[in-house]
This record gives sequence, C-alpha cells and structure tokens, in this order.
Amino acid sequence: MKKFDVELAAGFFLLIGILALAFISIKLGKLEVLGGGGYALYAEFEKAGGVKVGSSVEIAGVEIGKVKSIRLDSNYQALVGFVINKGINIQDDAIASIKTKGLIGEKYVQITPGGSDKILSNGGKIRETESSIDIEDLISKYVYGKV
Repeated sequence: MKKFDVELAAGFFLLIGILALAFISIKLGKLEVLGGGGYALYAEFEKAGGVKVGSSVEIAGVEIGKVKSIRLDSNYQALVGFVINKGINIQDDAIASIKTKGLIGEKYVQITPGGSDKILSNGGKIRETESSIDIEDLISKYVYGKV
C-alpha cells in the first residue's frame, strides 16, 4: 500500500510540473489558447514588406493587437488583417502605417487615432494607410540622383 501512495504522489507532482511548464510556455510565448477576445480590422497597403503574421499593432508605442493575416487583394494591394484588444476603440478616420523598430528592426503596424466620433466595428476597414519605406529604394534613388 505504501508503494502505491509514493507512486501516486510522484505522478501528482509530475502532472503539476507539466502543467506549470505549459503555462509558462504559453505566457512567455504570448500565445492565445482560448482566443484573446477582440475584434478584427483590415487595412490595404500598397506595400506591406516586412510585416508578418504575429507582428504587433500599436498606438503611441503601446501594443493593442496583433497582425493575424496578410494576403493579396483583388486590386493587387496587400490586405492586412489584425485583431484589436477589447476596450480599444479605433475611429473610422484613423491612419494605419507600417513602421520599423529602430534602423533595421522588425516591422509593426502603427495606428494614429483620428478625431471622428464614428468607431470602427468588427470587420471594419481603415481607409487611410501609409506603406513601409523601402530603404534600398531610397538609397538607389539617392545614388542615381533621382531625389
């Protein structure tokens, strides 16, 4: 009977250890297991170079969501879909821009709030966008005197 109790206790602690490891992995990896709760917005960009699924969406340097999809639209524009956290309201005249963290850092979507009273709902589209700046393009224009 004592052997059974020791094995049961060892199994119990092993189960707790596995659950703790899973919890830490999910929290550190910033994964969403049961859905993050939020609403979807879309924006069309001429160029979405460097933005990836999972990139952050920020307002004033504060992360308010994540990029969930990037695909080519019917008029050859990049349609970027992102999920905005609950409680964050985006006006219909907001501006979505693709920015870079640092000189050669990762790309993210920055939203500049608008002044309108109308709020975008789930599935709404941000109309005003600014595509990412291509450094190689700028350098080549400067070198060949087109700037």
